[in-house]
Amino acid sequence: MPLEPKPADLPRIRGAVKFYQVASVITGVMLLLLCAEMILKYAFHLELFAFGDAGFLAFAQVLETAQGLESTGTGVNLSTGILIAHGWFYVVYLFADFRLWSLMRWPFTRFIVIALGGVVPFLSFFLEGRIAREVRAYLDEREAASTPGQAAQDAAA
Repeated sequence: MPLEPKPADLPRIRGAVKFYQVASVITGVMLLLLCAEMILKYAFHLELFAFGDAGFLAFAQVLETAQGLESTGTGVNLSTGILIAHGWFYVVYLFADFRLWSLMRWPFTRFIVIALGGVVPFLSFFLEGRIAREVRAYLDEREAASTPGQAAQDAAA
């Protein structure tokens, strides 16, 4: 028999699912930006820089040397910034995942599947909608079952 959320946790679950949704969208967008950055860097040998000698935003060539890839741009390396930002947002996403997972008392495999949303492109968008619908349906069902007098009045009306 699977575990169910504790009745005292039901109000906190609504906040947890909203936090998860926001973290999921931000992490998904950052992951797509990271994928685009990796394609630019490794396929086209370009990196994005801001406030450098070439202007407000400019692509700079990445050169292959004996020590590895070496950037030729000046200014703020936005490619590295995207990488760092995605890493930190993924940590926030994992926290949101853990919070929702622990409140809903799901199996550990569910936590792993949701965590993959931050590393598999587009998966976070798919999971965000699916998980939110599932959790809200569960909460609505539990709230309807907890107030049988209200359900009888609604049925009579």
